[in-house]
Amino acid sequence: MPANTSTASRTVPAAVYVLAAGVFTMVTSEFAVAGLMPQLADSLGTGIEQIGYLVTVFAIAMTVGGPALTLALLRVTPRTALLTIFVIFFAGNLLAASATSYPAMVAARVVTGVAAQAFFGIAISLCARLVDPGIRGRAVGVALNGLMLGTLLGLPLATLIGGRLGWQAAFWGIAVLTVIAAGLTLALVRNPVAEPDSAEVRTRLTGELAVFRRPQLLLALASSTMIIGATFAMFSFLTPILTRISGFGGDTVPLLLLAYGAATLLGNIVVGRLADRHTGGVLLIGTTLNLAFLVGFALLADVPLPAVVFMLGIGLVGITMNPAMAVRVQRAGSTRPLVNTVHASFITLGVILGSGLGSALIPGHGLRAPIVLGIGFAVVAVISVLPMLRNPHLRNGTRPEVEMPSVGSEQPGTMSAGASN
Repeated sequence: MPANTSTASRTVPAAVYVLAAGVFTMVTSEFAVAGLMPQLADSLGTGIEQIGYLVTVFAIAMTVGGPALTLALLRVTPRTALLTIFVIFFAGNLLAASATSYPAMVAARVVTGVAAQAFFGIAISLCARLVDPGIRGRAVGVALNGLMLGTLLGLPLATLIGGRLGWQAAFWGIAVLTVIAAGLTLALVRNPVAEPDSAEVRTRLTGELAVFRRPQLLLALASSTMIIGATFAMFSFLTPILTRISGFGGDTVPLLLLAYGAATLLGNIVVGRLADRHTGGVLLIGTTLNLAFLVGFALLADVPLPAVVFMLGIGLVGITMNPAMAVRVQRAGSTRPLVNTVHASFITLGVILGSGLGSALIPGHGLRAPIVLGIGFAVVAVISVLPMLRNPHLRNGTRPEVEMPSVGSEQPGTMSAGASN
């Protein structure tokens, strides 16, 4: 149902911060492989390229399995759905922590990937429904601080723990975080609406599927893929790039990853504050700067100081575009769980393309090739943002925002308002 003054808050409620804790847990598990590549390769008897494919497997599981799990959970309340996801995610991390072979780790990545994607979609949808429409970008930004903190704290900690205690210890730690996040969700997250009945679920699903006919929504989804693909083509291999090209020692890399995470946190805070009123401008400036920083990193990755500067620049304007991307998609589509989960699938499609194609390029072209791949994605990302600048509603929300209609109340033209361009 639409957010309104009776059900939506004009300030960011505590539940949104709890959702951020859940996102932090999911992202720490997702990114852990990027920081543990050498240890995993040695332990599982594979090369860096094969470990890179674990990032791809996680992303494929998110893209394909996340929407399916979301559909399966439409009949339950958001909090029940989130708690169910935590159980599945916990089991996946236990499997990862006890894995003794590459196939077992692949299975663990599939389970955790499916759970993570469904969590992102349902959590972002819940954020939008808990607050007033005018601060949705800010609420999404708060929730996605969990993503940035996963990079700032989760990834370096997983890398540090994996280096000192073994990579299995990192996944045991993530399992503990999962229990804590689930407990906070049980205690502090409440449902914005009553549990839907079967007829409402069927009607809601029909309405949610209908929005995917909108050209502006499809373009927004594709744009998100390119924005994230540009960053992850580089980020998936950041640890070996810093050690093998830039020449940093293994003890220095966790500190560099911490600095990168700090940059993403700062960028996310800024973008979250600007995303509602300046969606188009934020996306255009951010994608253009990301392109420039990727070019600089590709050219000077072998010079330590410039490499760090450009790496931090990518952190500031790469994945930090997420709040603005979410606002764009919600204006072009809706705030419902399926739209947000499918958006998350398109985001992780960018991870698939970046990490998968990057892994394929390394054997023949070296570790610098994924950065060049990211440049190509960034060029397309800039181009994909330009059409939304002609639409005032998508650019800055100046036209009235129209939500998914209540069950049985769809009016002619409701579903296309502000998204017909």
